[in-house]
Amino acid sequence: MQNVLNALRALEEIAVRQPIGVADLARAMGLPKSSVQRTLVTLKEAGWIRATGSVPTRWVVTTKALHVGRHATDELGLRDIALPVMEELRRRTDETIHLAVREGSKVVLVERLETSQPVRIILPLGQNLAVHASANGKAVLAADPLEAVERYIAQGLREFTDTTITDPAQLRVELARTRERGWATNSGEWRSDVSAVASAVIGEGGLPVASISVNVPTSRMTDDARPVYGALVSEAAKRISTALGRAHEEGGAR
Repeated sequence: MQNVLNALRALEEIAVRQPIGVADLARAMGLPKSSVQRTLVTLKEAGWIRATGSVPTRWVVTTKALHVGRHATDELGLRDIALPVMEELRRRTDETIHLAVREGSKVVLVERLETSQPVRIILPLGQNLAVHASANGKAVLAADPLEAVERYIAQGLREFTDTTITDPAQLRVELARTRERGWATNSGEWRSDVSAVASAVIGEGGLPVASISVNVPTSRMTDDARPVYGALVSEAAKRISTALGRAHEEGGAR
């Protein structure tokens, strides 16, 4: 059982830190290099990871993980419902559009439509997004019950950049603003070069299941553009939420 847990944990760490070598992965996991090397061989043979071809060898996640993730989101019909709305949002903004799903206490990027502009934001699918330091994460957190927010805060607020919100009181104020206006914002709080606005997709029971965002280089996120993108992303999230609700109703009626 421990070997299975180590393999799953290694896969998660590789997805976050890729490309990564065995020494760095061993340090991240707190395990001997020999144990991590055996785990890497197992994951490679199973088709979950591949070597980049560099020297020394570094590892990245294959598309197998993405296919599994897409099957999970397709069970709700979320991706199929969201894609046309994402396409329209990209057309109206000509910026990169992300769809992220709720996965326990994490928010994970599952779909991306890229801008036509040469300077763009590129994040790998399967990327875990920092909940309190990303627009997607804050949109979901703001739509959560207050007790869930407090549980998240109690885990500690890690600092990623100079603008990351690490003070619990400040985060509560930010989440209140998000609820009031209907969209969350990120101004270089997770990565200094990435800014975004996002809005939560609401599922059954009135709880957030995903979020949709407009993502731009920080240099392109002006004070004038932010509320415009916010209004557009809020409208898009409501459309996806409504369609998702209809899909559940039709599925239950069968």
